[in-house]
Parts: sequence; C-alpha cells; structure tokens
Amino acid sequence: MSLDRPIAPDPYELLPAVPTFTLTSNDLDEGQPFDATFAHGSVGGENLSPHLAWSGFPTETRSFVVNCYDPDAPTPSGFWHWNLVNLPVSVTELARGAGAADVHGGFHVRNDYGTLAYGGAAPPAGDRPHRYYFAVHAVDVDALALTSEVSNAVVGFNLTFHTLARAILVATYQVKA
Repeated sequence: MSLDRPIAPDPYELLPAVPTFTLTSNDLDEGQPFDATFAHGSVGGENLSPHLAWSGFPTETRSFVVNCYDPDAPTPSGFWHWNLVNLPVSVTELARGAGAADVHGGFHVRNDYGTLAYGGAAPPAGDRPHRYYFAVHAVDVDALALTSEVSNAVVGFNLTFHTLARAILVATYQVKA
C-alpha cells in the first residue's frame, strides 16, 4: 500500500540553474532500480555506497561535493543519505563502498541516520519507488568553510553560492510490502 501523497519535485529544479557534466556508475543506471547492495541494513541491504565517476566538469573547478538525497521520503525535508564534502579536484571517481569513511581528503557530514558516512536506501515497505539523486557538485573553491558538524541544509546553502556545475544520476529503490 503506497503512502497517499504527491510526488516531490526534482530538488535541483528549485535551485539556480548551473551547467551540467557527466556522472556515471558501474552500479547504478539512470531511472532504474538499484540492487539491495546499496540499501540500508534495516531493509536487508549491505549499506555500501555505489561506484561513481565523473568527467566534463568546468576547468575552473577546485573541489567537489558528492551527495545522495531522497526527496520522496515521508518527511517535509526529504532524507539526506550522503554528503561527502571538499573532495580535491584530482578525485574524479569513488569506488564502491567509499562512503564508509572519509576519503581522499574529503569529509562526511552527518546523514539523516545520524552517521558520518553513506546511509543506504530504506523507504517505507509498500511505498512507491523512491528516487535517489546522486549528485556531484563542481565547486569554485578548494574547500567550503564547513566542518562535519554542520547540517546538510548548511552544505546545500553553501553549494548554492559555490557550484559551478552539477552532475546528477537518479536511481530508484523500493521495499515491497
């Protein structure tokens, strides 16, 4: 039984438009369901972050932020699954499972599970498929002046003023009733 509520808008359509670049994955396909490997342990998943690779970002890029957001979560604020901040510009790929710890000089902001890591999908059983927006933001500074203690909203606020371009891959996940 699906929760009776409207479909949330694309969260990035609500922000100022920026150019795009390419985000690919060996683990995710655009618009398609992903494997339980990338789902949270609470729904039988392995809680591993997927492989991600990006290219074609602006030459003036100085760092990256990688995140994953579910706008379909039954909350007014959606659900932040991942926020990896201040990756050096030399990092253009993350291996499967890289979201388990701070990597390549970047750091994690607490996800909505309360952990400083990737937290896999765990939509309510029986709800329609949820969309998971995996995004890489090309940033115009070497490091956003943030710490791991800030909220995901603060990261998003800072990104609004420092994003040169953005790459997005949207995949889905559903837990059957």
